[in-house]
Amino acid sequence: MADESLTADEGVVAGESVTAGARAPAPRLKHRIPVRVRHYWKLLAVCGLSLVALVVLAGNVEIRPIVTSGGAGKSDDVVENVAGTVDLFDATIAHTITLSYGEAEYQRMMDEFIATGEKEYLRADLTIDGTVVEDVGIRLKGNSTLSGLTHKGKTRSLFGEDNGGGPGGGRPGGGFPGGGQIPGGGQMPGDGQMPGGGQMPGGGQMADGLPGGGMGTVSLDSSRPEELPWLISFDEFADGRRYQGHRQVALRISGMGGGSTVLNEAVSLALIGKTSEPAQQYAYSGLRVNGRPVRTRLLVETPDAGFAESLGDGVLYKTLSTGQFTYQGEDQTDYTEDFKQINNKGSYDLQPVIDLVKWVEQSSDADFAAHLADHVDVTAFAKYLALQNLLLNFDDMAGPGRNLYLWYDLSTKKFRIVGWDYNLTFSGSATQGPHDSTSMGGRFGGGMQLPDGVKLPEGFTPPQQAGGDPGGGFSMGGNKLKERFLAADAFKQIYDDAYRELYRNLFGNGAAEQALNTITTTLSKVDGYDAAAVKSDADKLRSTIQQRTTALAKDAVVTG
Repeated sequence: MADESLTADEGVVAGESVTAGARAPAPRLKHRIPVRVRHYWKLLAVCGLSLVALVVLAGNVEIRPIVTSGGAGKSDDVVENVAGTVDLFDATIAHTITLSYGEAEYQRMMDEFIATGEKEYLRADLTIDGTVVEDVGIRLKGNSTLSGLTHKGKTRSLFGEDNGGGPGGGRPGGGFPGGGQIPGGGQMPGDGQMPGGGQMPGGGQMADGLPGGGMGTVSLDSSRPEELPWLISFDEFADGRRYQGHRQVALRISGMGGGSTVLNEAVSLALIGKTSEPAQQYAYSGLRVNGRPVRTRLLVETPDAGFAESLGDGVLYKTLSTGQFTYQGEDQTDYTEDFKQINNKGSYDLQPVIDLVKWVEQSSDADFAAHLADHVDVTAFAKYLALQNLLLNFDDMAGPGRNLYLWYDLSTKKFRIVGWDYNLTFSGSATQGPHDSTSMGGRFGGGMQLPDGVKLPEGFTPPQQAGGDPGGGFSMGGNKLKERFLAADAFKQIYDDAYRELYRNLFGNGAAEQALNTITTTLSKVDGYDAAAVKSDADKLRSTIQQRTTALAKDAVVTG
């Protein structure tokens, strides 16, 4: 039976081995090579030579993974899209949200945040407007918003856990962006107190003193989870799952401004929605967590892959609060703390952003004025900046939160700025002019004057600000693109034209005050509605809107 499996060639050799024993050794050596190897020796030889060539030619090439997103492992493909019962972001109706999770896991998550600053996801069950979605991920959201969060008597400040955390304990490099420290070893000048009982530079008060709700941090405690800022992820534990096309949604709180109802952010989003600028959707909902009392919360769309798709064909990048809008070389792995790619991961990378940052930083003034339109949608950028001024946004793209997304249009090869996080709008002077500075990008010891009675500590050398300003000073932000645009005479007219049009369409015709009235009417129907708090917040915001409308009505930019 064994002979039947021999090939013709093998049969001849076998026969010869019987009749001519003297010639047997040579065939035996051949037989030791498997039949299939002998049949395909040419192919194997080619593969071997190719391998040798690769080793010789590319053996010294280093392969480095490029990670541009913490969620790079998540797929953009939608496996399940939960339909729900009503439009999640129908801002005209009152929504309901219920969260439930294991208490032990919640406590462990909070322990980790206080100890390290890491915001881990907690598995929870969610019910939205009657629709149950199991195993969603929830985590704390925010940076400065969480600076006063208390857990088991411990508080993690902007600089880390105050129980031994010390200045800079909460962010890489310590202190503020760029390594800057508050004068006095982590204390504000003047024994750590603002002058005049909590006065901000220019006379603005902390907390409720500022128009629109103020700048003071909100008291947050882990024992009241219904009051915490949450990011809800539908696909953290179920890859590819969406809720009405949304991967994530945010439950906002007043944070550093806006009062308990965040009316300023809701009104700002409503007004931006009336323009050609991109705006996130929003709605108000009653929130109940693990059977605790219901609180009224503002629900806001996060700029995720679904949001990017609504903008067209392009790539969306988020500027991180830990980053700087500065050129750091061509190695994309050096930008992981600066930018996060939201969509089209694998097809595109950070190179367009790196090219933009490099050009903005290194181009001459003449080149910047002549060729900015080759890199950025100048008309849209002028509208973005005009809106931030009109809305008195204290924390825009130049603020400490670096609140911007970069949209790279693949058809035009140009960038567009997408605003985000408007809980500090309507903060500051209502009489601020079109060309007055709005954001927190000012400097102590530099362009911003210290209030009366406050002196820098002896021997204190102001650190260089994060935006790279050689003028020194203690900085809380800055953005070279914004600064150069507003400083260039070439763009003054396009900015003024955009400002004039936006003022007339949002303030001059009463749209801002009408938006406030509509939103407060909806709020009165939401579970957890606090009539006194809403009235207080609405009255302050209405006063600011009216003052702003009147102050700008006779401004030369508005009148043309």
